[in-house]
Amino acid sequence: MKKKKNVTEFVLLGLTRNPEMQKVMFAICLITYVITVMSNMLIVITIASSQTLVSPMHFFLAFLSLIDAFYPSSMVPKMLVDMLREKKTISFNACMTQLFLEHFLGTSEIVLLIVMAFDRYVAICRPLHYMTIMNHRLCCFLIGLTWTVSFLHSIGQILTIVWLPFCGPNVIDHFICDVIPLIQLACTDTFLIGLLVVANAGLISMMSFIVLMFSYAIILRSLKSYSSAGRRKALSTCSSHITVVILFFVPCVFMYLRPVTTFSTDKIITVSYTLVTPLLNPIIYTVRNEEVKNAIKKLWSKKIGFRF
Repeated sequence: MKKKKNVTEFVLLGLTRNPEMQKVMFAICLITYVITVMSNMLIVITIASSQTLVSPMHFFLAFLSLIDAFYPSSMVPKMLVDMLREKKTISFNACMTQLFLEHFLGTSEIVLLIVMAFDRYVAICRPLHYMTIMNHRLCCFLIGLTWTVSFLHSIGQILTIVWLPFCGPNVIDHFICDVIPLIQLACTDTFLIGLLVVANAGLISMMSFIVLMFSYAIILRSLKSYSSAGRRKALSTCSSHITVVILFFVPCVFMYLRPVTTFSTDKIITVSYTLVTPLLNPIIYTVRNEEVKNAIKKLWSKKIGFRF
């Protein structure tokens, strides 16, 4: 029996095949990417250098902004370079690396949003014990837990794909290496693997989204006992978190909680949660957070010193 030989590289068809549209998309994506990275790093630097933004909420916000700076960086630079090339290829190893980083950083954001919801629950429902419960040790443990869960999930995705036989074709109708397009290229029956992907990515995204929305419903219900001023401040913070949750989770659920197939809208949806959402996050959090806005103003008005 002839042994199947794995391909050594994949061909990416990119975001669009129209040369003129590629130029337009290149400019739009480049500007969006630069603004996304700069705005998120601005929040990281602001929180790291501020003497007032020392609460656990700001600690987690700094890590969320750090993820939002690196998440698009795992995919967008390659996409931008490919827009300038006639032949868009990626080696097998580079494809697996991109797949790992994509799911590692994406899962990190999912877990961190759950952690931030827990932080808001303690702050609003147990205000007198907030700083005791959300101490520095617990905050560091939750960040470590975020990285650990993300690593295990990403390793699971890689092990699902890396042992599949790819004997041709090797053309991916996408601008990134992702699980579903790769499974469709495998030279074997992938029905059970498709179910595993749905369980590993789709159900996790859906259950996380349900847990988050349920937790915020409990938080909002508890605001009845607050004064009008306290209620407005808590609502402002929670509405920011809920907006970010919806923007990130809805596209993820659509992409992974379905049979292993591709739709014409997949590329645009991928752009939305890998590039647009990380751009909107700093805007959402800074517009509704007076402390962060004031700290950013101070950052521009005087020389800063880093705290870590």
